[in-house]
Amino acid sequence: MGLNDSSPGAMRNGRGLSDQWADSVVVRPRTTERHITVHKRLVLGFALSIVTLIIVTAVAVVLSIRFEDCGERRGAAGEAGPRGSGRSNGSRGDRTGERGDEEAVQPWRNSRLPGSVRPRHYDLRISVYMDNFTFSGEVSVELECLNATRFIVLHADRLEVDRVSVTAEGAGGRPANRPGGGVMRIHRHFPFPANQMYVVALHRELKPMRVYRLNMSFDAAIEDELLGFFRSAYSLQRERRFLAVTQFSPIHARKAFPCFDEPVYKATFSLTLRHDPQYLSLSNMPVDASSLSDEDGWVTNRFARTPRMSTYYLAWAVCNFTYRETQTDGGVTIRLYARPDAISSGAGDYALHITKRLLGFYEDYFKVQYSLPKLDLLAVPKHPYAAMENWGLSVFVEQKILLDAEVSSSSYQMELTMVVVHEICHQWFGDLVTPVWWEDVWLKEGFAHFFEYVGTDFLFPKWNMEKQRFLTDVLHEVMLLDGLSSSHPISQEVEQATDIDRVFDWIAYKKGAALIRMLANVMGQPLFQKGLNDYLLSHMYGNAARDDLWSKLSQAMRSEGRDINIGEMMDRWTLQMGYPVVTISKNQSEQRPTHYITITQKHFLYGEEARKNLSLQWQIPLTVAVGNESSVCVEHLIWINNRTETHRIGQMDDNTWLLGNINQTGYFRVNYDLQNWKLLIQQLHSSPQIISVGNRAGLIDDSFNLARAGYLPQGVPLQLIGYLPEETSFLPWHAASRALYQLDKLLDRTDEYRLFSDYVLKQVASRYHQMGWPSNSAGTEGSVLQASYQTEELQRELIMLACSFGNKQCHRQAVAYISDWISSNKNRIPPNIRDIVYCTGVSLMDEDVWEFIWMKFHSTNAVSEKKILLEALTCSDNTFLLNRLLNLSLSSDLVPEQDVIDVIIHVGRNPQGRNLAWKYFREKWDILNARYGEALFMNSKLIGGVTEFLNTEKELYE
Repeated sequence: MGLNDSSPGAMRNGRGLSDQWADSVVVRPRTTERHITVHKRLVLGFALSIVTLIIVTAVAVVLSIRFEDCGERRGAAGEAGPRGSGRSNGSRGDRTGERGDEEAVQPWRNSRLPGSVRPRHYDLRISVYMDNFTFSGEVSVELECLNATRFIVLHADRLEVDRVSVTAEGAGGRPANRPGGGVMRIHRHFPFPANQMYVVALHRELKPMRVYRLNMSFDAAIEDELLGFFRSAYSLQRERRFLAVTQFSPIHARKAFPCFDEPVYKATFSLTLRHDPQYLSLSNMPVDASSLSDEDGWVTNRFARTPRMSTYYLAWAVCNFTYRETQTDGGVTIRLYARPDAISSGAGDYALHITKRLLGFYEDYFKVQYSLPKLDLLAVPKHPYAAMENWGLSVFVEQKILLDAEVSSSSYQMELTMVVVHEICHQWFGDLVTPVWWEDVWLKEGFAHFFEYVGTDFLFPKWNMEKQRFLTDVLHEVMLLDGLSSSHPISQEVEQATDIDRVFDWIAYKKGAALIRMLANVMGQPLFQKGLNDYLLSHMYGNAARDDLWSKLSQAMRSEGRDINIGEMMDRWTLQMGYPVVTISKNQSEQRPTHYITITQKHFLYGEEARKNLSLQWQIPLTVAVGNESSVCVEHLIWINNRTETHRIGQMDDNTWLLGNINQTGYFRVNYDLQNWKLLIQQLHSSPQIISVGNRAGLIDDSFNLARAGYLPQGVPLQLIGYLPEETSFLPWHAASRALYQLDKLLDRTDEYRLFSDYVLKQVASRYHQMGWPSNSAGTEGSVLQASYQTEELQRELIMLACSFGNKQCHRQAVAYISDWISSNKNRIPPNIRDIVYCTGVSLMDEDVWEFIWMKFHSTNAVSEKKILLEALTCSDNTFLLNRLLNLSLSSDLVPEQDVIDVIIHVGRNPQGRNLAWKYFREKWDILNARYGEALFMNSKLIGGVTEFLNTEKELYE
């Protein structure tokens, strides 16, 4: 096709014309002598004519190219397309300047779509061939022209495009009533792989405010690489079965069909899937009643038209799964699809049950109804992420949604619960209201991560997730990352498609969640909910930027007479990297009994060199309380805007202490003068309960990290955790264990390591012996639904610390459990501590135990059990076995592809496997990068995980 096919009258090149003339001269008859002079003149004349013709042809070709460039520039002129109201949603101002400046630009060479046309509706027909893993498709896109253009530029990646046509449509979407039936002549069409785009160049311009229809047919492979439309497999009764499913976020819809693959180009979709009758097919919407069986026996499923949504939320699957279903009070059908054996065992029932409750919770919290008639949850054997929130068809990797009640630990069940809570939240924040552009991906991921804890609190109030577990699992973890000089602002500019991957990191998820939590606490829940309701209602089925959110939250505050400019406050937190350390010190005045405090803010960074040239400031909502041995006074909220401020705080004496950031609702660290630290440490040692459990955990985390960064002497945090033998709550122990494992990574190859491990064991010993080990009645004591969840978690934390740092009694108990399992072939190990026992047993016992665990890994069908058995194999002290596991994981089907990266990371966490994993990672980098490189989290997770325990100069150089 291309130039010659669509333009039959196009000029041939100069060489072709001169060759034709040469042929005609060769066949002329010989002339007589007397005509030679005349012939010479004729030949000379012909030669001059031909030279002239060649020159004219060349000029015409050049003019034709210049004319095409001119048309391209006209197509790129004017508005860039539909835009949100955010201030930095990928500015395209360089494309909308004077026309003279645009003459040299080709719109497909820009990294973003030109915005001259936008899609309104897609009719998409896909035929799926599971026998050879290919598919063919036809797409008909209804387009609205915004600016006159001769080019339709959209996305396509790895698609073999066949036929292309464009028609002009009249009112109501009918072909225009004019000669040619509205068909537009196509000059040429071609892919532009550098930007994953496809270009359709027309002979004449599309007119603004007119509707056109673009039709394309294409073919492609069903890939084996976890993105686009990809395939997967599982075994059922020793029969290998296949399925195929989509993963389009963030920019992979273009691998499955030609489309406008940017979030702002929302449209409706009508999908038709045709496939072998042994499979069923799923999509965002229910199957239409008019679905057919074809003459050849194949099935054609037509799905109902979707609401307006971004391309990356379109989804479909072809599989031979079965399902269980339930229905909400509002009539929404919820189904969970999985392998037939998983469904029959009831492994999906728990997720189905909580999803029904969660839909009601979110509808009540946001005051916005769920928008679709159904919600399917699909459990697949492999997936690049834990889950994907496609509207109406959320896809989960099996390990994050299938629960085996008899063997799953409470930790596993908690993690599964939070993944489901996260994805259901996205049906509002993400699907219904979508960020304008990827720089503000935290607008959906931060909210979903925050609501993991709010929604889980709704399901299980006794877990105290938002007030407690959030601190150690989100706040403390992300502040560790965000305190590095390599951090970045939560809102980042994103221009190239290759830049999109880097915005999906823990800064977007966890810092986003922490900032939202801080804002919710400043506003108070009623006003926070009111602001979110206004935001969702104003932008439903559309796009929004961060300024849209700030505007609605500010309006909610003003409605109650509180004039806080949320945008001005939050820009400091979202557009600057990092966070502050707030230092509070007493400023006693001898003239007056009332006391003042001095508060300073500085950018917190771990490296002293990195701190020299940074002068960032924040608007900080600081809560401060004053306390003594017996009580704590009412807290004060102080807004800190400057580097140094003095504030009146009330009565204080030499024995009163100050405590900042009450319950750690703010995203910053707090430091004190050394005398105040001394008073806080005394308080913890004498009567720790006076300070809230959240602040006890916060003091531990802040003190260790302030010491690590050089703001405090190292002795302060070690003195502080000397109170831990008296600590009865899980959260401070969890905070302490995280800090101690950080030190463990630094010290485990030093001569002083034994001193450190002995110190840890001394802190752990009394509480460990008092708590003991859980009952071995599997399936009941380990159930997360019990009220004793916090006690179980503390017990687990103490056992983990004791076994990790070498407590002999802990080691003996773990070995006894493994020995009993091997001799009786009955696993009596309580589910809640199986991972600790398996790992400890494998590390201490011989090769036969490793082989036993390897055999159990292959024989179990419980996905949670499979996961911890595989991780236990990485705990061996035998480097031969670790090498064997590494090689098997990448070169055989014995280790699921989904788990390969986790195997390498866990081998790297084993002191005996650290160098093996690092060497293996470097040797196999090309294979690993080819297999997982485009999957957002997988590559970064691997790189971070395998280098986490490297801490020598030589390793830094490597």
